[in-house]
Amino acid sequence: SALSAARPKIADYPFTTLVPNLGVVRAKDGRSFVMADLPGLIEGASQGAGLGFRFLKHIERTRVIVHVIDMSGERDPYEDYLVINKELETYNPKLLKRPQIIAANKMDLPEAEEKLKVLQEKVKDVPVIPISAYMRRNLDALVYKIADTLETVALDAFVEPVNDEVVEYKFTPAPPPFTITKAEDGVYVVDGPAVRKYFERTNFDRESEVKLFAQRLRKLGVDAELRKLGVKNGDTVRVIKYEFEFLD
Repeated sequence: SALSAARPKIADYPFTTLVPNLGVVRAKDGRSFVMADLPGLIEGASQGAGLGFRFLKHIERTRVIVHVIDMSGERDPYEDYLVINKELETYNPKLLKRPQIIAANKMDLPEAEEKLKVLQEKVKDVPVIPISAYMRRNLDALVYKIADTLETVALDAFVEPVNDEVVEYKFTPAPPPFTITKAEDGVYVVDGPAVRKYFERTNFDRESEVKLFAQRLRKLGVDAELRKLGVKNGDTVRVIKYEFEFLD
């Protein structure tokens, strides 16, 4: 937050930011970039400890990872660096392919100089920029280093390929509510999903329900279709397993 206009809520313990914060950083040479403040990572974050998952999901969107390491007190800066990298690797090994920078913070404290020398000896393949966020010392050097590193990384360098598999959806028309076929004995047979539904709901021992069944078939268009096929009054029509006399 010392580099941007972001004003995160801070708590008094290591890795203090409570929620991820975004801020625009503007270098004095005119370059700018967005920095995500994500220090809510602790040992076990990749397993969900603390605010781990919330922060690790955000870090997948970054192109450069800057470790802000506390150089004060009894903490071992190199061990802190290893712990966080281990959490990144456990969560997603591809995160370690991103360029890294170490911002050695709290260099205004007397014990920090000796720790800085030890850290630089152990991480010779990662640039270490000594800073004091509190005193605002050497922040420009850190900003320039980040901007320079970003220029070497393409915008889509770590974008996961999109699965372009095409899924074909086919329209399947609904079956007709009824069918009419002519049996070998010359009788027209009425069948179909709608006919069977009404058939199963009808008690053919009751005259009122038989009349209701006939009305429903008429609404479906069964009577009209039978006439088109040449069925006349008095002809026999078979519906499922029952035979009826056709009456116009």
